[in-house]
Amino acid sequence: MPFPNFGYDFSLKHSENYQDIKLRLHHFLIDQLEEERVPVGEMSKEDLTAYVRNKVSRYVADNHLAVTAYDSEQLADEMVDELTGYGPLEKLINDDQVNDILVNGCRHIFVERDGKLQSTELRFIDDDHVLRVIRRILAPLGRRLDESSPMVDARLPDGSRVNAIIPPVALDGPCLSIRKFRKDPLQASDLLVFGTADQMILDFLRKVVERRCNVLISGGTGSGKTTLLNILSHYISDSERLVTIEDAAELQLGHGHVVRLETRPPNIDGRGEVTSRDLVRNALRMRPDRIILGEVRGNEVMDVLQAMNTGHDGCMSTLHANSPRDALVRMEMLAGLAGFQGTDLTLKTMISTALDIIVQISRTPEGKRRITAIEEVQGLRDGQFVTSTLYEYRIDNDNFINLGILPTVVKLRQDGGWGNKWR
Repeated sequence: MPFPNFGYDFSLKHSENYQDIKLRLHHFLIDQLEEERVPVGEMSKEDLTAYVRNKVSRYVADNHLAVTAYDSEQLADEMVDELTGYGPLEKLINDDQVNDILVNGCRHIFVERDGKLQSTELRFIDDDHVLRVIRRILAPLGRRLDESSPMVDARLPDGSRVNAIIPPVALDGPCLSIRKFRKDPLQASDLLVFGTADQMILDFLRKVVERRCNVLISGGTGSGKTTLLNILSHYISDSERLVTIEDAAELQLGHGHVVRLETRPPNIDGRGEVTSRDLVRNALRMRPDRIILGEVRGNEVMDVLQAMNTGHDGCMSTLHANSPRDALVRMEMLAGLAGFQGTDLTLKTMISTALDIIVQISRTPEGKRRITAIEEVQGLRDGQFVTSTLYEYRIDNDNFINLGILPTVVKLRQDGGWGNKWR
């Protein structure tokens, strides 16, 4: 049946009319592919694009649609993306300027560029279209997503993190979050360019890593914790053996001797799960010089603290917290939830002797990432954590300040002490 021209304006790609035509054109192409037995999987993208453009031109002509050649070409390109790639997400995934892709149902697609969220005009046809793309993303990963298992965390082959959640848990339709993986990891020089730190702070952090301090990087979601952890790992000597543990492998250490471990979720029968705690315990048997944990978030906190307190100096990890003080409280809370059986004083002593340096990193309202504070954990006084702020960022004059306090870490390092080498 011919599809009449209702005066649709193809310049409004996000309009209901455009999406309606895309849906009809999609069904038309599927029918043609099935009728002509076209081997889509065996065709090159160039050949498939030529085939689709020819079919789109025919469809436009047969149905007397008043569209420009540009509109027709755009439709064809979107149909190719739908057939071979990730639909409207294809261009975003290939855009190096996009850091995060957030899909809230079929009508709303957001991206993060330069630290700021932006709405796009891109849309899916309907919720089924979103589901098809999500399942296409998950298919090579062997992950399942349906009503009985409506949430999934996964990692793409390039390292990008994917989270998907669908109805009935997601009330407004399928939702997808993609944290893209940088092809070229940031270097310390990039932190200077972006204003995340200055040379004074980088020099200090280099010494912290070289002297095998136990470092915790604290910050909120998207503040740059993993990026900073990755950069600090570059200061580790190539003669050391590193074991990394992550939920989704993101670290790009560029180190000569790295063993990378990744957690595994349970299978559809609820078996086979490998947790961070399992991997930390196993890592201790692998003769590590340093253990780098992507994030402390569960009962693995106890094993990490024990490792830091039993000769595994130089460990590093990240933690979600709003300040160094909050980070210590959160460590204490996680240990309690992990079933720690000792007294509060024993737990606080364990934390204060394990951690040396806490680096707080934050994202400003303008989307800029800043190291806002570096604190040393000195111990306990009257049952409370004692810390000293070594460096802090002053937002009023956009400047990093050295407070002139020398570290007095109890655990003496390679040269027998900190001395005045920090000056």
